[in-house]
Amino acid sequence: MRMFKVTACVPSQSRIRTQRELQNTYFTKLVPYENWFGEQQRIQKMGGRIVSVHLATGKQGTNTGLK
Repeated sequence: MRMFKVTACVPSQSRIRTQRELQNTYFTKLVPYENWFGEQQRIQKMGGRIVSVHLATGKQGTNTGLK
């Protein structure tokens, strides 16, 4: 099973009094290959930004026709 290590930055929804106090929250999580597209959409809908994506487990090029 391939897992991606995703680091993202999303705006914090708590403790917002004014727009100037908007703070970003960084998080890193493991996402299975099958759920990657949904996770990407979820982060972007929250107004977040994906900082980096790395292959955590599995082989690079699997299911892409590369050998």
